[in-house]
Amino acid sequence: MSKIVVIGSSNTDLIAKIKKFPKAGETIKGVSYLQAMGGKGANQAVAAHRLGGAVKFVTSLGKDTNGLNSLGYYKEEGLDVSLSLIVEDSPSGIAMIWVDEKGENSIVIISGANEMLSPGYIHKIEKEILEADLIVLQMEIPYDTVKAICDLAYENKKQILLNVAPARKLDTDIIKKIDILVVNETEAEILSGEIIEHIGEEGIVDKLLALGAKTVVLTLGKRGSILKNDRTYLQIPAFSVETVDSTAAGDTFCGALAAELSKGHSWKETLEFASAAAAICVTRMGAQPSIPTETEVRNFLKMRTTNH
Repeated sequence: MSKIVVIGSSNTDLIAKIKKFPKAGETIKGVSYLQAMGGKGANQAVAAHRLGGAVKFVTSLGKDTNGLNSLGYYKEEGLDVSLSLIVEDSPSGIAMIWVDEKGENSIVIISGANEMLSPGYIHKIEKEILEADLIVLQMEIPYDTVKAICDLAYENKKQILLNVAPARKLDTDIIKKIDILVVNETEAEILSGEIIEHIGEEGIVDKLLALGAKTVVLTLGKRGSILKNDRTYLQIPAFSVETVDSTAAGDTFCGALAAELSKGHSWKETLEFASAAAAICVTRMGAQPSIPTETEVRNFLKMRTTNH
């Protein structure tokens, strides 16, 4: 099995379940409150680890209660965080999340210590990073750091999976170094400068391939996902489930992709597994509490195939 390094953000999520989103200036009564571990980097690292990958997670935390709790939690989870940075002068990242009764969410992130994960620190631990075969990245750490990691991986022929979330434009130079680019519809539109309604889903995927990414995975929520590279074109439907909270679905999908690819599985098997993992995730509350284990996903897939 090949090794995975996930480099990214870690947040403490403060989640309020509400009936409907308040209007500006309105005070409403919430339904329930939950505090959980989150952050796109951490979600993807925990997902890849729970779903059977050999994972190291590199993040940056403050020396505060949230940071120390997070470290304790990752160690309990069995996730290797030995390469992470602990900073004195910045609080750990937090995310304030509202989830309405339809399972839609609205999120405010205060990055804190995540901003301290610098290119300088990456170069300090580059030997350890390069022990991995697959490097997984998102966009909740500084842009220059993402760029530095892509350069490092590319020079050393390491595979990069980049999930462009939160959505933003990227230099073409970065896109050319990406082996697996994972985007949802909004991210694909921002990255390509095109509108899906105008050029279609496959059209936008082709545009991203033309920018230099080797494989593009476009996630379409309840309509599944599309994968395309120079050899393969796949459309994988989503599993139909009752959505409770969609918070970490995309991250679970990415972690599952990394875990399955590290075991040498085919694209079709990998995407079906990732879709099943994301489907289980949306049926539960919270980011990391909702990420399933490998056994749960295999059982879910078995049940679904026997019922068809």
